[in-house]
Amino acid sequence: MFKKILIANRGEIACRIIKTARRMGIATVAVYSDADRDAVHAAMADEAVAIGPAPAAESYLVIENIIRACKDTGAEAVHPGYGFLSEREAFAQALKDNGITFIGPNPQAIAAMGDKIESKKAAAAAGVSTVPGYLGIIEDAVHATKIADEIGYPVMLKASAGGGGKGMRIAWSASEVKEGFERSKSEAKSSFGDDRMFVEKFIVNPRHIEIQVLGDKHGHVIYLGERECSVQRRNQKVLEEAPSPLLDEATRRKMGEQAVALAKAVNYDSAGTVEFVAGQDRSFFFLEMNTRLQVEHPVTEMITGIDLVEQMIRVAYGEKLAIKQSDVKLNGWAVESRIYAEDPTRNFLPSIGRLTTYRPPAEGESDGVTIRNDTGVEEGGEISIFYDPMIAKLVTHAPTRLEAIEGQARALDAFAIDGIRHNIPFLATVMSQQRWRDGRLSTGYIAEEFPEGFLPPAPAGSIARNMAAVAACVDHLMNARKRQISGQLPTRKPQAFQQDRVVMLGGAAHNVTISGQSGDNLVQFEGDGKPVPVTSNWRPGDPVWTGLAGRELIAVQVRPILNGMRLSHAGTECMAHVYTRREAALAALMPVKPAADTSMVLLCPMPGLVKSIAVTLGQEVKAGETLAVVEAMKMENVLRAEKDLTIKALKAKPGDSLAVDAVIMEFA
Repeated sequence: MFKKILIANRGEIACRIIKTARRMGIATVAVYSDADRDAVHAAMADEAVAIGPAPAAESYLVIENIIRACKDTGAEAVHPGYGFLSEREAFAQALKDNGITFIGPNPQAIAAMGDKIESKKAAAAAGVSTVPGYLGIIEDAVHATKIADEIGYPVMLKASAGGGGKGMRIAWSASEVKEGFERSKSEAKSSFGDDRMFVEKFIVNPRHIEIQVLGDKHGHVIYLGERECSVQRRNQKVLEEAPSPLLDEATRRKMGEQAVALAKAVNYDSAGTVEFVAGQDRSFFFLEMNTRLQVEHPVTEMITGIDLVEQMIRVAYGEKLAIKQSDVKLNGWAVESRIYAEDPTRNFLPSIGRLTTYRPPAEGESDGVTIRNDTGVEEGGEISIFYDPMIAKLVTHAPTRLEAIEGQARALDAFAIDGIRHNIPFLATVMSQQRWRDGRLSTGYIAEEFPEGFLPPAPAGSIARNMAAVAACVDHLMNARKRQISGQLPTRKPQAFQQDRVVMLGGAAHNVTISGQSGDNLVQFEGDGKPVPVTSNWRPGDPVWTGLAGRELIAVQVRPILNGMRLSHAGTECMAHVYTRREAALAALMPVKPAADTSMVLLCPMPGLVKSIAVTLGQEVKAGETLAVVEAMKMENVLRAEKDLTIKALKAKPGDSLAVDAVIMEFA
């Protein structure tokens, strides 16, 4: 076996590979850019080598720097992870030419499958059903529009070298093809250094289902079941699960056998993923093949018990697969949430900054649910503008799909992150939606369920009741602590003002009576004869309150605010204030300060680089017209006019780096 391998990647995937290599007794070498000098993966590996400045194009994407790091450290092989150089034929060939093993498929397989245009041609030749489309190189936007008119709308514009949702747009008309083509081409150029585009028919109400394949260098290829990845935003996966709630055993076998046939046709010899677009009737068409380890590989590992990174290392070394197709058994259900540094209330725009709090739920098995958290960050670390905004991948595994979902919901509630905006409230909301729980999915799920965007809903029903009880108990404990600190002598019996409280959750008032001490309390809601026993080991300062409310085990995020606390639970969020009855009556008389009017300015929605300004001073614009384009984390975001306006002042110019909420222009 290899004595030392280098991981040509960063973040959570580098850490994940290091864990398996360490278990196998293999020494590891990490590489890092200037921005990642203090990153977790660099500290976790046995050795770490600097490879260049922060931009990926000057560090993680420079083949010569990776090869030099291998030679300097004596690394015998390179695992590329996903993204960056993982699907570059030139990288695999350069390693081979320098006597270094590539832990991935052979260069010829990458050439055949890694290119989306060539892979569709190979799939068609292998007898795999494919989506109608134009597989030649698109010359320009006019050419793309002509092809789209012939195929019929809607169409998908895709970068041939694309991945991670970059360089992809759905177009429903000729005008959308023109603009989407230019944006996708620009994204592809900056992200992959390859701006070739192609066009294919977009299947309406589709599902995204992929088959994990695994091959060795001796001609053996097997499939390890499927993953459902239909819940996507901007063509980027957000939630994944395995197996798929859509497939039956016959369809699973048919898709798996087609995936294996395609892999064998190109002599595939590593872990790879054959992606399909599926109809609700279980019809399916080949989409593309990813010649690398997928981001969502943990759900497959959880239901099969097979470590895909270990298998990749073993087959790269030349070992035969020790697993036969008949050995592959699917056990239980796994659900994965991608936790991103992004603001779901601002159309999921990226958020950067320092993780002042980062405390994931404990990993391991409890009550039949296993929690796994793949991450490459730590408390105090920084989310950089230069790379993908993923913070962690939270995975739960249980005997059934519903149990895995319930476990995921509890784990999300217990995940504490501060310092940046994140999508945990959104993910927790999805976990509670009946459509998700029923498995009625499509790639349009997010757009259909959140047509007006996402705002954390106000707590209601049993959720509001639990949150009010928790707020009352937290306040009760804090008040008892304050009295001890100030040296107040305890009364013989609790005073009415200490027990009779009003919990304000947003604008909703809950009159309660609370009794008990420390973490064991009884909360009596006015007009309700059933006291709620509340038990917790929560201490002031803990970001997460975990305990029993009635018979239900819950986790609630607790953050202090002026004279109250901000609570988050089950995707809901609210400000909570706990008053005496007299305080509540007086608080109701206090005036409310109105929010500032920002309708006459264009604010930068996230930290980013101004790519272009599409208007001039004094210009009249109509609702929907483009005002500016801002790039953040390699994604170009088009900012449009929300109503008819006249440009009064321009406060930014192309090339400017802006902070969140910086004024780009003013309107008259």
